[in-house]
Amino acid sequence: MNSDRLSAMASVSRVRLEATNNDGVFMGKTLSAAKYRAGGGKGVALPDLALGLDLNNHSALGFGYPAWRRDGLITDIVLRPDEDTLVEWKPGMASVIGDLWTLQGEPVGADPRQALKRIVAAYRERGLSIQACVEIEATVFEESVHQARAQKYQDLTPLGGTAGAALVHAKSADYTEYLEAVAARFDEIGIPWEAWSDEAATGQIEFNIAPADPVTAADYWARARQIMREVAYSLGRSVTFMSKWSAAYGQGAHLNVSVSDEDGNIFFNAAAPAEPSERMLHFLGGVMGTLEASTSFALPTITSYRRLMELEGPPTTQTWGVANKSCAVRAVLADAAATRLEYRLPAADSNMYSTLAVFLAGGLLGLDEKTTPPPAFDGMAWALAPGSVAPVPKNLYDAIAALEADDQLRKYLGEEFIDYWIGLRRWEWLSFHTEADRDDAQLSVWEFQRYFELA
Repeated sequence: MNSDRLSAMASVSRVRLEATNNDGVFMGKTLSAAKYRAGGGKGVALPDLALGLDLNNHSALGFGYPAWRRDGLITDIVLRPDEDTLVEWKPGMASVIGDLWTLQGEPVGADPRQALKRIVAAYRERGLSIQACVEIEATVFEESVHQARAQKYQDLTPLGGTAGAALVHAKSADYTEYLEAVAARFDEIGIPWEAWSDEAATGQIEFNIAPADPVTAADYWARARQIMREVAYSLGRSVTFMSKWSAAYGQGAHLNVSVSDEDGNIFFNAAAPAEPSERMLHFLGGVMGTLEASTSFALPTITSYRRLMELEGPPTTQTWGVANKSCAVRAVLADAAATRLEYRLPAADSNMYSTLAVFLAGGLLGLDEKTTPPPAFDGMAWALAPGSVAPVPKNLYDAIAALEADDQLRKYLGEEFIDYWIGLRRWEWLSFHTEADRDDAQLSVWEFQRYFELA
């Protein structure tokens, strides 16, 4: 255990041990500092329901459970700290992110962070390293979270007013106060941010987090969202990462990825910088070949698919293009340091550990098999004639079916990871269709109550 690091935090009396479940919710336990030290880094037991409950606290049913969920009605798994992530979260409290293990000392195959670690290790075995970063979008409201709950998250007032357009600075002081407070907390915790801005919808913000290795990038994402919630609550505001909370523009979480070998960025084409390198094309070939199957990770909730509106920003077709923001994947061709791929499909409610793992798995498949991608799409990839280009799955049911029919991602991510996710998403689809008083054309109260605070 990194006892020296914890000992240096003289005021710490408690340690929050945390991980994300499959829905991307930060969870775990808070231990006394003495209890944490006594554990010697072995971690803490959690009930297996930590990965088995939906966002309404119901057990997800109707699919086969893996071995770590068959030993009893409720058994334990272990949340083991990754002490490289240990930080002083606030005076008196430390925070450490962990991974999930079985009681027998095996990694839990359905753990999103472990899945990402596995795919990163596969790249490392091939002499490759990855840089990744996430663009985080959210909407902040004037009302406190308590008032938002009392209103069932309806008729809330976007912070900063309802007038204006994207990227304006003419916002009221309360809007800027929130963003500056979040940025200050990022600095305190050590989350390297590059920019923040007013996004397209009223009350909507975006934070750009600096690139890092994929696991660290996903850790930054998880902690950044926790900070954004805590700051909102401390200022008497509320915030949501729902992919769409109104008829206004939806919210995304774009991923930017580059891959390097010992000679540098393999996506950069030194001989023709304005063209993708051969290995970028191979990576794209794998990504595009698995794009439909991977959609449920990028768009994991019922509401995620409401974001797929033509001409509103999110991609609606299975396309890639050079500098083409209407496509699902955009090739950014710049210098050796900045050339990258931007995955534009993920919604703000996606789990970045899982989504990044699946995107990288598709890319590694393409690199391994030297897959040729479809031609780059040169025009606007919105509002196209039906049948001219394959669309992104229109709902969670279709996305699940595409994943179940795929046999490629399983090779890199494992049967348990894929099958458990399919079971959880089927439960999500069933829950909506059996519990919600709904009009499929309109956001339901069920969606607000399920996703507003936790997605």
